[in-house]
Amino acid sequence: MSSRKSLAPPQKLFTAAQVKALDRLAIESIPLPGFELMKKAGREAFRALLKYWPRVTSVSVLCGGGNNGGDGYVIAKIAKDKGLDVQLLSLVDPASLKGEAHDAFVMAQQAGVAVHLWSESTELRGEVIVDALLGIGLKGAVREHYVQAIQAINATQRPVLAVDIPSGLCSDTGSVLGVAVVATVTIAFIGMKRGLVTGQAPNYCGELVFADLSLPESLSDALVSREYLTDWAQLKPALPARQPAIHKGVCGHVLVIGGNTGMGGAALLAGEAALRSGAGMVTVATHAEHVSAFLARRPELMVKGVRNGADLQPLLEKSTVVVLGPGLGRDAWAQQLKQAALRYTEENNLPMVLDADALNLIAEGPALPPRKNWVLTPHPGEAARLLGCTSAEIEQDRYQSVRRLQSKFGGAIVLKGAGNLVAQTCDDERFAGQETPPVPSEDESQKAEIWVIQGANPGMATAGMGDVLSGLLGALIAQKMDHRILVPLGVGLHQEAGRLACQQKGVFSMLATDVIDALGLALAPSALVR
Repeated sequence: MSSRKSLAPPQKLFTAAQVKALDRLAIESIPLPGFELMKKAGREAFRALLKYWPRVTSVSVLCGGGNNGGDGYVIAKIAKDKGLDVQLLSLVDPASLKGEAHDAFVMAQQAGVAVHLWSESTELRGEVIVDALLGIGLKGAVREHYVQAIQAINATQRPVLAVDIPSGLCSDTGSVLGVAVVATVTIAFIGMKRGLVTGQAPNYCGELVFADLSLPESLSDALVSREYLTDWAQLKPALPARQPAIHKGVCGHVLVIGGNTGMGGAALLAGEAALRSGAGMVTVATHAEHVSAFLARRPELMVKGVRNGADLQPLLEKSTVVVLGPGLGRDAWAQQLKQAALRYTEENNLPMVLDADALNLIAEGPALPPRKNWVLTPHPGEAARLLGCTSAEIEQDRYQSVRRLQSKFGGAIVLKGAGNLVAQTCDDERFAGQETPPVPSEDESQKAEIWVIQGANPGMATAGMGDVLSGLLGALIAQKMDHRILVPLGVGLHQEAGRLACQQKGVFSMLATDVIDALGLALAPSALVR
């Protein structure tokens, strides 16, 4: 049942240094003067402004001292030409500007745009505010003068268009460098910055718009990037169709191990999710006290009460994949089941999905060697325990954190949170017509590729969502779907079901069981035989 479809190449993600390199390549190789590139960016930004606020009559444009500010001057000039009332405020003396930014300032002046220095007493008059204060080069904390301007923008509670990135957001990590503009729309130029799609970025970017400024694709192909942005719409074609003669044995047997006293619901959720995601058979190994309740809720499950690790042996022998951890707990019973499952799967090369307390038990126990055939799905707290740091450190740079996890444990890692990240070893055959050049690094942790899967919603921030994901991933593994795309596909499916559930139940009221119910809707078009 393996899928061998080639997907169209996903969108690459870039660091600030890489985007600056793309800038230089455009200027040197096309060739394209830097000021022409800046004017292109300004035109695209103004086009986005009119798209989202077509009836706008006035704008306040706040400019900093670099090229991001230069983009702001171009936007102000175009707005003036189109008859808008323009309030242009600079946080630096315009006479100190250099290069293209200075050229843009002169062009705005010549168009009749009055430039004023911003101060705390300045009233922002525009119906829409254009944030062109700080660009992608910001590394340290925002300086006080800019802090005051950012706070003034946010205090207006008016629509904000952020130019390239909301000022104060780190373009490499998505962390806030003290304070950041809360944008309504963010338009990114040339290359999508990786900090716009994870970490704290979703709270600040609003709707993301990307403008490549009509630069040739060969420019971005010249730079090595192992970080990609994708979503369910792009991943869904990788789902295999079901053939007429298929039977449940071909669709695999998922064994879910968990459900300690008082935590049976987690294992039940994982088991139900595995069934709804196409697994042929699902067995749940849990405390004997849960068996009757599980069967009453979901008679399609096979449920076995287990007292210790020895009771697991016959269940392990029948399984295609093991999902270990939902509601497992951390007592002696949990330890025995963990040890039995890890030992058997290692000896028999059986794939695993590890979640929840399975991860905590691993973090507390002796170091384990990396494996190629398991998937770990930590949230930031679990990730911190696995790496021996704090969850704040995990969130400070989610890209580096997920790379460290993949380097230490192998396999595939799903770092859950805002902007779900999947790290796994690279496979050059994944995309049609796309070669993956070698990474010029001796650091193994840098050789993993990272996928950012867009599509989660805040309604999914509730109990049981991780259990659903672990069961879903177990089902895809059991069906022997293409290992190259399986984990990103599973995360995308989980998020799509969450989107559909949110449409029905609302962001405050959706439950993990609603996501399970929505899996059928998410998968329905894929059930057609081809």
